[in-house]
Amino acid sequence: MTIDKTFDPAAIEAKWYAHWESTGAFRPERPNAEPYTIVNPPPNVTGSLHIGHALDNTLQDILIRHARLQGKDALWVVGTDHAGIATQMVVERQMAQKQQKRTDFTRDEFVAKVWEWKEESGGEITGQLRRLGCSMDWENERFTMDEGFSKAVIKVFVDLYNQGLLYRDKRLVNWDPHFKTAISDLEVETREVNGHMWHFKYPLAGGETYTYVERDADGNVTLQEERDYIAIATTRPETMLGDGAVAVHPEDERYKPIIGKLCEIPVGPKEHRRLIPIITDEYPDPDFGSGAVKITGAHDQNDYAVAQRNGIPMYRLMDEIAAMRSDGAPYAAAAEQAKSMAAGKQWTAAEIDALNLVPDAYRGLDRYEARKKVVADIDADGLMIAVESKIIQQPFGDRSAVVIEPMLTDQWYVDAKTLAVPAIEAVRSGAIEIVPKSWEKTYFNWMENIQPWCVSRQLWWGHQIPAWFDSDGKCYVAEDEAGAQGLAGEGVTLMRDPDVLDTWFSSALWPFGTLGWPDQSPLPLAGGAGGGSVEPTDSPSPNPSRRREGNMLDRHYPNDVLVSGFDILFFWDARMAMQGIHFMKEVPWKTLYLHGLVRAADGSKMSKSKGNTVDPLGLIDQYGADALRFFMAAMESQGRDIKMDESRVAGYRNFATKLWNAARFAQSNGIGGSDSISAPKAELAVNRWIIGEVVETLEKLNKAFAEFRFDGMADAIYHFVWDQFCDWYLELIKPAFVDGEKQDMDAESQMVAGWVLDQILVMLHPFMPFVTEELWHALADPAAPRAYDLIHAKWPEPKAEVDAEAKAEVEWLIRLVGEVRTAKNELGIAPGAKMDAFVRDASPATQQRIARQQSALARLARLDSVTTGDAPEGGSVQLVVDEATFVLPLAGVIDLDAERARISKAIEAATKEAAALSGRLSNAAFVEKAKTEAVEKARADHAEKTAEAERLTAALKRLG
Repeated sequence: MTIDKTFDPAAIEAKWYAHWESTGAFRPERPNAEPYTIVNPPPNVTGSLHIGHALDNTLQDILIRHARLQGKDALWVVGTDHAGIATQMVVERQMAQKQQKRTDFTRDEFVAKVWEWKEESGGEITGQLRRLGCSMDWENERFTMDEGFSKAVIKVFVDLYNQGLLYRDKRLVNWDPHFKTAISDLEVETREVNGHMWHFKYPLAGGETYTYVERDADGNVTLQEERDYIAIATTRPETMLGDGAVAVHPEDERYKPIIGKLCEIPVGPKEHRRLIPIITDEYPDPDFGSGAVKITGAHDQNDYAVAQRNGIPMYRLMDEIAAMRSDGAPYAAAAEQAKSMAAGKQWTAAEIDALNLVPDAYRGLDRYEARKKVVADIDADGLMIAVESKIIQQPFGDRSAVVIEPMLTDQWYVDAKTLAVPAIEAVRSGAIEIVPKSWEKTYFNWMENIQPWCVSRQLWWGHQIPAWFDSDGKCYVAEDEAGAQGLAGEGVTLMRDPDVLDTWFSSALWPFGTLGWPDQSPLPLAGGAGGGSVEPTDSPSPNPSRRREGNMLDRHYPNDVLVSGFDILFFWDARMAMQGIHFMKEVPWKTLYLHGLVRAADGSKMSKSKGNTVDPLGLIDQYGADALRFFMAAMESQGRDIKMDESRVAGYRNFATKLWNAARFAQSNGIGGSDSISAPKAELAVNRWIIGEVVETLEKLNKAFAEFRFDGMADAIYHFVWDQFCDWYLELIKPAFVDGEKQDMDAESQMVAGWVLDQILVMLHPFMPFVTEELWHALADPAAPRAYDLIHAKWPEPKAEVDAEAKAEVEWLIRLVGEVRTAKNELGIAPGAKMDAFVRDASPATQQRIARQQSALARLARLDSVTTGDAPEGGSVQLVVDEATFVLPLAGVIDLDAERARISKAIEAATKEAAALSGRLSNAAFVEKAKTEAVEKARADHAEKTAEAERLTAALKRLG
């Protein structure tokens, strides 16, 4: 078919993706080939494609398409995550539009509504992944709530429980008062907000006093006074009601006289105010605030750790919506109970949790209303020292946007410390290779200090925890209710735990749960297309009903590589390593590739609140999926963050257009697809050279693939296509015009050019699948269409070596033509102006090259003649290429005096601007106070003007 004059990405993308999917092109159906497996990080079923997805999935698709071209049995597992909180939020929001709420329905009715939503609206992101060109195995799409995967999740929970690696405990969690559930650290967004720090007096018991002394760094006394209190500072006064102690650093001399003494919490009815001990701990910083901190173990992560270390009771003050508790006995009774505990009576954790130490006047108040009342009451008692305004770090739920409350609750935990041991060893031994290696230190640091993993959530949507309780609270864990009843005995009434599992718990099984574990999943039917660059990579089974031996799990576990953002290294990647090794006795993947984040053009983090997010679908609409994909690959530099630059995306659209036009040129000159995987035999230096360039480019590509250097891959193929092939090779083989008539291209060049184009399309296909597939078929002989699609082609094997002699000659030619063109540009000579050249000091080899390349020099450099010997007297430009000097007389070409004046004036202007910029950059005030962008622009402008002055000076020198 004739290649259209205009390159239209949209039409090509829609056509080819539908074709690939309908023909089963993404299926792993090469039974005799080496398997290659990637599992896609499952996007939320509620999600839509964002720029981070575009990066992550582009990198995976590059790897999977490359493996497919290598003839491997490539499987890219695709699926979506049920996204507990996000999905429940979406459905509840829809219900609210109908004046309904979740609690209007039974749990089963609500879950049914979620499934209805999922069937109607839950597939948006999968369609968007198709727009990006992701060659996923859609025929085996998985969902973390599908029947098979759910079976795996429940089994893992039960097995871990029975092995003593999963248990129920009361610990501090991130509590979202809006959704009324615990959430993970990943779902907490810390923001800087305007807040206050209140300083209060905690009176010493019995009116006791001590001498408080402050000293400077030299030990001189700066303050000395008698105090009957210890001062503390807090940003959350409402939590004072739950204080269990006041802590000071053991080396803080100011407080040594009162360590072990009691002080009074300065809030609530005076007759019932509790006394708490003053203890020592390494946590308080003597140089921050007063150096004394209140310990509220049930409402602060740091305090929780101090309370655990020191056996301090932890009193829960708030309910599930972060209002002050209103349950339990009246405050007077609760306070007396707390006093008995302080006197030494032993209490269980359950009894402590049931104790409500919120004074009656505060009960039921919102936490912030309670804060106002607590502050006012302490102030009225004369116990407020000061209040200061300050910026504080406050945690918010990333979906609810409400302030997260640390809360002491009963949750299910996995013994991550035990599971982490073999996962740490897997990285140390090299069984798992982390790329880039610099992330290993972070991985080890987190894994070696890992905390119990909270895996329960107080939601309705998700995998309901397979645990049942009898009336005494005894727990029975089993895969189903019948199993639990069998453990409890006949006649025992059981109630199932209403909580569900964290979605990170289920997704941790993704590398093996998607392949059929715990059942042995049979392999899919063999069949589908094979193919190759010019020969098939593998042949489909002649019997489409024959199943391969073995099963999906045995064949595709462990996976080959996991591509992941570094931001979920601990939330997902490390947990997959732990679960995979524990249940499969093998690592889940051999390589963990961690990429950076896509940031805004100024380097800031993208967020909807800042309004600096980028819609990848909009970029695809404007520039095409191929351009966006190539941008992602070119900018991905082993874990470094990527700055979004739409102009670069536009540039890669131009790159695709350049290839398109090159293919049109080739087609118009009788160049078509090749019929050989090996390089053709060639006599002409230019053809031997371009074959060598293919060999070298392939070596660079193969090395970059082996090292996961995506930027290196993109750089190698980009420069070969744009520079060597389009800019030089096609120009060098372009047919000449004789007497106004275009000559035919020689047969050898047609054959070599066709072969090189094929190699380009195959090498570029993983990065730009759409335009390459289109050109692959367009370049075929209309009478003999391609027998297979490019997606099933064979990765290049030139079976040729670099011809050093040809390489040297053509690179010499390119340098000479480039020097002539540059000189003309600098001297203001029209590019098409014909000139003569005289060469001196040329070696015999150079003289032979001149003779062989005379026609190319005439056409590309516009040199009518190149003569050995001295040039005529007069002005000239001199060009040194290797050992030879080429002299181009300028008489009759330009006005030398005028040109010298023009260049001198330009040098003066450039030098002046460079000096001004240098002075600006030498000004420390400018560098320190100006915006980063302004400083960077000044540096770039300085470099540009300096280079311009140097270039013009060289041009002036050439004029003599």
